[in-house]
Order: sequence, then C-alpha cells, then structure tokens
Amino acid sequence: MISPMIAARAYAQAQGAASGGPAAVAEHDGGPSFQQLVNNAMTDLSQSTRAAETQMAAHAQGRAELVDVVTSVASAEASLETVMAVRDQVIQAYQEIMRMPI
Repeated sequence: MISPMIAARAYAQAQGAASGGPAAVAEHDGGPSFQQLVNNAMTDLSQSTRAAETQMAAHAQGRAELVDVVTSVASAEASLETVMAVRDQVIQAYQEIMRMPI
C-alpha cells in the first residue's frame, strides 16, 4: 500500500515539475504549498482528536457535559473524513501519474 505522505510528496513534485501547474502557481503567488496544506490538515486532525479524547475523559470523570463530548467527537470525525478524502484524491492522482507513458 502506498503511504499517504509518499503519495503527497510525489504529487507535489510532479505538480512542481509541470509548467503552470497548481503547485507552481501557488509558489509564485505566495499561497500555501500543497505540502503545507497537507501538514495543516494533519495538524487540525490531531488537535481535534486530542480535544475529543480530552472531552471524553472529562465526561467520564463528571467534569464535562455530554453535548460537549458529542460536539468535539463530531468535529474530529469531520476532520478525519476531510483528511481521508484528500488522501484518496492524492493516491488517485499518484496512480494516474504512474499510468502515464514516459
């Protein structure tokens, strides 16, 4: 199985090599690079997962309301689904690049 980070790196390199590709445009206009976007998504996922775990532990100890737990778990789930969708698209793009004739 292809590691998502390897696929993301390969995709970013392929986009950078292509003239006028999205990665090349992002570098020239000062926008975030693809790698930065992936890193930010992974950081957000990690933070929301930790927050959900903290809320669950606090609720188990009687220090948090159930609605707060449900809200933080839903946020973590949304972050996870977003990261999984990005991962799927990166892998699909990597596979498409690998099918291209040289």
